[in-house]
Formats: sequence, C-alpha cells, structure tokens
Amino acid sequence: MNAKNSVRSAPDAAPGADPSQEATGPGQPDCPSAIAELRARVRAFVRERVMPCEPVLDAGGAPARTALRGLQDEAKQAGLWALPLPVEFGGQGIGLAQYAHLAEAEGASDHGPAALGSSTLLDVLMLSRHAGEQVQQRWLPGIAAGELRSSYAMTEPDTPGTDPAQTATRAVAQPDGSWTLEGRKWFITGAGDADLVTVLARTGPAESGTDGLSLFAVPASAAGFTVLREVPVLGAGGQWEIALDGVTVGPDHLVGEPGRALRIAGERLRLGRVLRCLRWLGQAERAFGLMCERAGQRRQSSGPLADRQLVQQMVFDSLLAIRSTRPLVYEAVARLAAGDDARLESGLAKVAAARMLQQVADAAVQVHGAAGLGPDTALPGLFRTGRAARLLDGPDELHIAAVARRVLRGHGVTSRTDPSGR
Repeated sequence: MNAKNSVRSAPDAAPGADPSQEATGPGQPDCPSAIAELRARVRAFVRERVMPCEPVLDAGGAPARTALRGLQDEAKQAGLWALPLPVEFGGQGIGLAQYAHLAEAEGASDHGPAALGSSTLLDVLMLSRHAGEQVQQRWLPGIAAGELRSSYAMTEPDTPGTDPAQTATRAVAQPDGSWTLEGRKWFITGAGDADLVTVLARTGPAESGTDGLSLFAVPASAAGFTVLREVPVLGAGGQWEIALDGVTVGPDHLVGEPGRALRIAGERLRLGRVLRCLRWLGQAERAFGLMCERAGQRRQSSGPLADRQLVQQMVFDSLLAIRSTRPLVYEAVARLAAGDDARLESGLAKVAAARMLQQVADAAVQVHGAAGLGPDTALPGLFRTGRAARLLDGPDELHIAAVARRVLRGHGVTSRTDPSGR
C-alpha cells in the first residue's frame, strides 16, 4: 500500500539547492564514486522533473498516465531507467547494497520509483524466479519496460492482514488443470489500472493454515475480475478493492508450487520492507529540508522562526531521528544483500523508519503552521505517508513483538505468546 502525496506544482527547492543535504552523510555507508554521482543525478531528476508533476500524478486518470509515460521516457533517455532491475529485462542490474543509496533519492517523491522504473522490482523478481515460462514471456517484458502495470493482492476485507492463515479467497482446481478463484481483496496499490494482479488464495483446507496458500498471476481482463472501488488512505487515492467472481486461469498461472505461497511472499516482503524504509528516509529528508527552509524564511515581528528555541529543538530532534534511523536501515540492507537472516534488523529498521518519518513530517507541518496543512507544499502527503507507514508491511506492534521474542529466545527465554514454540 502506498498513500499518495498532495503537493504544490513547483519543486520544493530551487534546482541548484538541496535543503536536505545536511541530513545525509553520517550514518550512510560510503558508496563508490560512480554510485554517488548517479545518486546526485537521480536526486536532481526527482526534484526537477518528478516533483513538479506530482499534482497531475496524484489526481490519477488519463492525464496522470500520460505524465508518467513522459517521465519514464525522460528517465530512459537520461540513462536512469530501471536501475535495480535485472539486465535481462532491460534494467541496469545494480545490486541492493549499491541501489540502496539510489532508493533514498528516488523515494523523495512517492512517484519517483514509478517514474524511474524501479517500482516493479518486487513483481519482476517474484515472477522471474517463480512464475512459469508462459507467464514470464507474456508479462515480464512489458512490466519491466513500464508498458504494463502489475499489482500484488494479499489483504482482504474483515481479515487481519497480519494473519494470512485466515485468507478467505479460494482457488479451486478444475479437471482440466485450470484454477477458479473466488474472493475479495483490498488496499491493493495500483489495481485500478493494473494489467496483471498476483493474488494470494487458499488452495488447501482451512485447517492447513498457511500451508494451504498459493499465488496466482491473474490478468485484469479475465472474466469475473472486477475493480469494485478506490479505497482512499486518509483521503488520498491509489488503493483499490477488487472482486474475483469465478475468475479462471490456466495451470501455468500458478506462481511457484501449490501451498508454498508464504515462502515466496516472505521473500518479497523482506526486500519490500527494506525498500520502503529507504524511501521513507528520502521522504523524511524532503520534509526536513522544507522545515529548515521555512524556519529561515518565515519572519515574525521579533525575527525569523529559526531564532526560536522550540523550532531549533524540532530541527535537532528531526535530524537526530534521521541520522539514528539510517544506520539501522543500512544494517538491514547489508544483511539482506549478503543473503543473511535479516528478520531482526529489518524489524528494527521498519519500526524506526516509520516512526522517524511521522515525527519529521509532523515537525515540518508544525513549523509551517497553517501552510503545512494546505496544498501548497508536500507536507500533507508526507505526513499521511508517515502515519500509514506504521501499518504498512505489518503494524509496529507485530514487529516489536517479533523482534522481542527473537531476542528473548537468544537469551534462553521462551514467551508464551511465541508461535514458534522455540
């Protein structure tokens, strides 16, 4: 789920300035000079090309699709397209450890990843690793090129998103090997104009729990596939509810092995969670830059806001939050990139990054006063994303409990609430 921003029609800063620069540096691991140069180009592209288009992109519809295609063409011409995607699908194959530096810059705008062709990374990796040859040939080239849209449908109405064992959507095998799907899904990013949706459905009996779940690549054009409504997130669009009423797909549309969905979903979620954290860092830096700019420019009869100790306190606390969070995120990146178990590190990073974004965006709104609540800055959208961040990819409480249980097990303590029983 990805809540949209509501922003002004001009960049947040002049093209030659970078008001968030002070937030970068310490806490961010050194990167090769080539990546540092590329990061500067990405940052400039997002600030100068993407941010001015945000009002149109946020509004959705045909004008948004036209604007996005234009940005994608510009990114391709600038050599900034699909930086982390595999080379065989038209990407530049930059690994996670190096792409992390670029993901922060892309994430300063909610639309940055889509404009630069990296928003499809999770779908491209999942389908390239686990989908059948026919699905790969039919869909992957178009998705990677930005010509086709893809979505991932897991959450259901009235079913806890953190408990996939309660998944109610069903897929029933037919005598000819095809599958028929029945159910509802909601809070699906981009499903309103998606061409392909990967759906989590139950293929085993209810008592099989998570062992009876499978994934299916479902074309949005299939009979019985219906987009029911847009589901606004704190007033912003971009999320959708869909119905699957007797949708039939061929046996080749099963993604991975039957009953093995959570292994694939976990692989996707671990990477997706870290990418979100990186992008939240980029958005927090954006809010921090706006706050500092406002503090220096806004004057009262007694002088600029920057002279106020309470404003200075918010600037300090925000910078502290950003620089304290970044090492946690990059530690999770390093472990994930190395193929190590990153569950503890990603849990810490996710909670810290979500809290950090909400804190910094809230402080920036406070320094702006009433102007921070209106449509002339990016702040309402950044604050909305910060609040939603504490629920995305599992609520904070889930990660807090999981990390704590894991730490306690390491000290020989088993909690009665530990589902692993270890």
